[in-house]
Order: sequence, then C-alpha cells, then structure tokens
Amino acid sequence: MLKISIPFVDLRGRTPIDLLRAYPDRAHAVIKATRRTYGIWSQLASFIVLPISDRKSHRWLKRTNNPYLYEIETFADVVRARGIYTLNMNYEWSCTTGAYRTQDGVTMLRVLDCPIPSLGKQTMVVRQQGRAGDYYNITWPGLSGVFTAMAPGRFAAAINKAPMRSHKRGYIGDWLKNRQMVKKQLALPPSHLLRQVMEFAPTYEAAKHMLTTMPLAMPAIFTLSGIHPGEGCVIERLEDRAEVMDLGGGQRVCSSNHFSSGFAGEGAGWRPREPDSYGRLKSAMMLYGHELEAEHFEWLQAPVINPYTRICVVTNAATQRLMVQGFGGMGGHVTELFNMPAMEAYAQRSA
Repeated sequence: MLKISIPFVDLRGRTPIDLLRAYPDRAHAVIKATRRTYGIWSQLASFIVLPISDRKSHRWLKRTNNPYLYEIETFADVVRARGIYTLNMNYEWSCTTGAYRTQDGVTMLRVLDCPIPSLGKQTMVVRQQGRAGDYYNITWPGLSGVFTAMAPGRFAAAINKAPMRSHKRGYIGDWLKNRQMVKKQLALPPSHLLRQVMEFAPTYEAAKHMLTTMPLAMPAIFTLSGIHPGEGCVIERLEDRAEVMDLGGGQRVCSSNHFSSGFAGEGAGWRPREPDSYGRLKSAMMLYGHELEAEHFEWLQAPVINPYTRICVVTNAATQRLMVQGFGGMGGHVTELFNMPAMEAYAQRSA
C-alpha cells in the first residue's frame, strides 16, 4: 500500500493560525477521528460531550489569561467545528521517551501513543520561530501547544502524560477529582510551557531551569536532550515541584507514564497510563544509542510499539538530525519516513 509523506512547512514569520488556514482539511480529519476514537458510541457521545467540554476549556483558558487564548479562539473560528478547545487541552495518551548517549552526543527517542486512530497520518513537521531561535515542531494544524520538538544547536524535548493521581474513588471518580483540581489552577498546561521553552530558552540549561521551576496546571513528565555529552534528563513534575533524573555519565535515561522518583509514594498513589507503562520503560532502558543511529525504525519492538502507537521520532539537536514516521499501531507505519540529516540541507531542498 502506498504510504503518504509527512509534509514539511516553514512557518517562520507566520503563526500556527496560518498553518491551520493552509491545511484546514488535516485539522478537520483529526477532529473527526477524535469523535470516532471508540466507534459509533464515542461518535454519538461527542454530540453531547464536546460542546460542554469546549465551553469549559474556553472558560478555563480565559480565567487563566492563557497567552495562546487568541490563537485557539481563532482556530475555532477557522475550523467551525466542535472539539478545537477540547483538542488543545487533551492529554489522554501514553508515551515512551528517552535521552541516549550516542557517538554524536545525545539522541532523543520519542514514541507517542494515542487512541485517535488516524493521528499518525496527519502528522506534520513545522519549522517555527522563537526569540531564542528556530525549532522543528512535530504537530498537527489547530494545535497551539508543543509536545515534541527539536531546536537545532540548542536542545530537543518531549512531554509524557504523568500518571493519574489516585483518590481511592475508582477510575471515574479519580478522573473527575483530578479535573476539578486542574480547574482551580492558574498556571500553563504542559504543552504551552514547552512551547515557551522552545521559543525562549537559548540553551539546554535554560530549558531545564524553565521546565523544573515554572508552575504547571497539572502533573507531567518532560524529557530533554542537549548538544553536549551528558546533557539529557527526565523531569517529573507536579504543579509546583520537580524531580530530575540526569543522564550524566550513563548510557540512557528514559520515561513512560509512571513516576520513578519519590513522587510515586506521595498521597494515595498514582495510576500508570496504559498500555503497560512499566513494560514500555523496561524495553526503552534496554535500547542502546547506536541502535537509534540507524536510518529506520526496525528496532521498534513491543511493548514500546503497541496498538496505540501513532508517531515515532528520533532526533539529535547537536547534529540537527530529525527522523519522524507516522504509525497505525501494531499494523506498522502509515507514512513514509521523514529524514532530515541536517537543517541546512533540507532548507535548501524546500526553498
């Protein structure tokens, strides 16, 4: 079957609003797929749930004076479909991420898992501009935040969803209680914090400082890789605290969707995100940096790849390497491999 290519868009001098206006069909496809995530029942439920969720998300963005409120409001005006506010506040996925020592410094691995079935097909690589320099954002039209990105000559970073706080109320009760906790927060959601890091942090150390000290609206896990040997870390975050696991002189530092720090023992405990968060972390820790230097993803094995896998990214900010491929779960890749060995070479081809 013929695989589709991942588009590259140079957005310097423009904004994510311009990206949406240029690719509205992709945004509509993501929203449509979101409604159909769990078949006909989720499609029917979306007619009731999405308008309510959109209103609550919009109100929260207004109340917190979110810096990307106007951008998301414009998204909604352009798309004119239920779900754009909900999509921008959605973190219901799993991920496996790591920073690995390689011959050319530190390489970041990112595997994004999400139940939205066609998300991998809609993936784009977008070159965006910030005060500290350019960065490559692996994203979709209509999304204001940043979840996976590489800033050439600075660092690369990704977000994993944190485990769910347990309140001993059962899964639904815990989920609702955590939503109420987020509602009371005034800080940035994780993807908006990471966007500010990509745009304003000039170095790995500056990015690390921002990701460990700036308040968050909800727990998250960040993985960061720099351009010098040993510059790699996993940052586990609560709303106002951070625990850092540094690469240092080791071979790798990895994360999935449970806490490995002292946070794991706090409160009434935490619910790891499925599927198999502990198994995915164990498998990631068995990989070596030289395996990630291959020009393919044949080393990607279960449970790191699983029925919800949608994107795999390997990137090195020092060498400006970026490999991205969309996946359809265990069925394998659904896009061609996007392979950018060097920023300058790709820029010349796309000019």
